[in-house]
Amino acid sequence: MNILYAVQTKHTTTGTVHGRSSCSNTSAGSVITRPGVPKLTSFDLKTRGKSFRGAIFASRAFRRSICLSMSSDLGAAPSTKDKKDDLRTRLYDPATRDKSYDGNWAQYLVDLHDARGTFDFCGGMMFQLVLSDKLRGRLEAVAGGREGSQPIVFDASTTRMNGTPGYVQSADADSVAIFHGREVRDVKGATGGMGMVLHLSDCHEDPQGWSHQEVDDYNGWGHDSGRPWRNMQRWTSEGVQGFQEAFGAPAYGLHHRFYLHLDRQNNFWLSAEDGCEGFASNGSKKGALRSFFSQF
Repeated sequence: MNILYAVQTKHTTTGTVHGRSSCSNTSAGSVITRPGVPKLTSFDLKTRGKSFRGAIFASRAFRRSICLSMSSDLGAAPSTKDKKDDLRTRLYDPATRDKSYDGNWAQYLVDLHDARGTFDFCGGMMFQLVLSDKLRGRLEAVAGGREGSQPIVFDASTTRMNGTPGYVQSADADSVAIFHGREVRDVKGATGGMGMVLHLSDCHEDPQGWSHQEVDDYNGWGHDSGRPWRNMQRWTSEGVQGFQEAFGAPAYGLHHRFYLHLDRQNNFWLSAEDGCEGFASNGSKKGALRSFFSQF
């Protein structure tokens, strides 16, 4: 580092003296007259000393700022992309999911909903998972240990709802082993890019839950053609609240009962009573093929 010093001027009994650099122990105002050396006063030396010390301090401060900057970069908070990648891994990678949630399936479902997570049905039909406000609140309370039971996630041997303990053909649900739900189509902006949503609701007095008419005409153990698809106007007339605000006027759909299970590769499945089902997936073709073949 180059340090520049201004030329100092002092008046003495012999005239004006100009100086640049030297060392001296002379008294203030005295003149250095060593042959071949520029003349300085002790005032010049003091000024130079202060400038030199200031330069050293400035240099040290600069080095400290560089070190702090480097250390702050090394310990910087994860970027938004890193956070999204981490969340995607927790939601869709079975090993990471189990390590992160450790059987807290209620929290897992809440996080899937909050992240606008998706399920891959029938080898590529991407449905966004949406929980009703009441069901989300129930699951959040269960996840925090404040009330209720964790959702039951059946093992890979339970490949159909009619294989679950106590199964009966009915419209009944308990929001633990069996859930009320709907497939909703033509939803603008649904994650997955196909306009499709899987909506799960609470089975007890949920404003977004099944209407009395949906309960009465449910026969989801049979073919879809055995019960009516509903449009927004019909849902609204039957007392379903908040659907148009959530999904838009063009949306329509069909109600199903659902249950949860794993497969032999530990993927997480949401399955309708009629056997149509999908696994939690962000749309990876590799993951879709692996999960499809894991069923055989």
